[in-house]
Amino acid sequence: MITTHPFYDADGDKLREECGVFGVIGAADAAAATALGLHALQHRGQEAVGISAFDGTEIYTRRGLGHVAENFSSEESLAELPGHMAVGHVRYSTTGGSGLRNVQPLYADLASGGFAVAHNGNISNAMRLKADLVKNGAIFQSTSDTEVIIHLVATSRYHTMLDKLVDALRMVEGAYALLVMTPRGMAACRDPLGIRPLVMGKLGDATVFASETVALDVVGADFVRQIEPGELVEVDLDGSVRTHRPFGNNPARPCIFEHVYFSRPDSVFNERSVYESRRSIGMELAKESPCEADIVVPVPDSGVPAAIGYSQQSGIPFELGIIRSHYVGRTFIQPSDGARHASVKRKHNANRALVEGKSIVLIDDSIVRGTTSLKIVQMMKDAGAREVHFRVASPPTGYGCYYGVDTPERSKLLAGRMDIEAMCKHIQADSLAFVSIDGLYRAVGLPGRDKACPQYCDACFTGEYPTSLTDLAARSDDSAKKTLPVGKVA
Repeated sequence: MITTHPFYDADGDKLREECGVFGVIGAADAAAATALGLHALQHRGQEAVGISAFDGTEIYTRRGLGHVAENFSSEESLAELPGHMAVGHVRYSTTGGSGLRNVQPLYADLASGGFAVAHNGNISNAMRLKADLVKNGAIFQSTSDTEVIIHLVATSRYHTMLDKLVDALRMVEGAYALLVMTPRGMAACRDPLGIRPLVMGKLGDATVFASETVALDVVGADFVRQIEPGELVEVDLDGSVRTHRPFGNNPARPCIFEHVYFSRPDSVFNERSVYESRRSIGMELAKESPCEADIVVPVPDSGVPAAIGYSQQSGIPFELGIIRSHYVGRTFIQPSDGARHASVKRKHNANRALVEGKSIVLIDDSIVRGTTSLKIVQMMKDAGAREVHFRVASPPTGYGCYYGVDTPERSKLLAGRMDIEAMCKHIQADSLAFVSIDGLYRAVGLPGRDKACPQYCDACFTGEYPTSLTDLAARSDDSAKKTLPVGKVA
């Protein structure tokens, strides 16, 4: 059964996790293992879920809107997906919008056989490629940028599936972690800069791929290594593994926001514990922006590790001054404006006995629009807090992301239109400070940001994008032309 589900937080005041992918080849009940792996990745996409499985003859696909448990918790649902090979996907829509037709894995019968693909990321020249494909007769069934990859593979003049896939990926720009399943086996590929994460593990004799190491932990697989930027790994039905580097060797630029917010804290990203990174960010914050206060209070749950680090470094006691309800979260319906304005209290409630009369340091992972930050500061003051000093475990998020993260346009980002002093007044805090970009890099184990060759993609903080943004440039050109007087050229 397919159920609809509203997955948006009340104010759109968190960056949306991209998507999560999981695949296994060579395991009995591969679909069941995939469902379990996707459950561990549910935080990366809560709008929709899908699994495709191969039984040696046919590829079967089941997709639905909602959480993994709503679609794949019964024996009946998994019985529809027999076989020893499966790929799955949890989705939050970035390119293409919501709707069942955009739920992955996407499947197509190509001349060379069945082809199922699960994609985390965003193809930043998908509009240009799609326009060319449609001009040449292609018919699209979805509005997802992922379908562009299928058409590029289908129209490639190369003979082998591997060569067709490489040929297709040479034409795309942007970010991708891909799992591709065909009757011949599975391929896992990461974009040349490694912007989106992908790891490999072993479950007995089976090979497993996942967006995060926590999914390997949950299914009982051993972590082998991360897929390197620009690497393509082939696994045949007999279990043999081959690796290819068709895109050369480029300086890696993984998304630094994985350390800040996207990954689960019990994952390892880019060979570093995410929890340790977040705790270290809090320690850097305490060094850079100290504050005289009575207690350190996290905005749960994403602010907890950084708040622990801030407390440890500063010596100010850590306290749970805000209690989060785990029965509301991201799935709560907002039926009216009044309910929407009350949504923060449904998710978070002040622990009045702790905060009343106290000066507090409030720690959150980021500020996006600022709407939630304003409400939480007000909640603390309504509970009797004497002072509220806001500290943020990331630099100001002033630029949009075009690599698979749903970021509001810059005019809606608080840091895109205000300096820190104005932001502080807007959220009505007594003080406001963000970790510096160098402090963030130190927290993830580096001496600082190399300005000539940054070690991470940090465009949401710096505006320095590591790839071309063809579709964005085209939209900007069109917008500029529409505002020019007749006869003028942009």
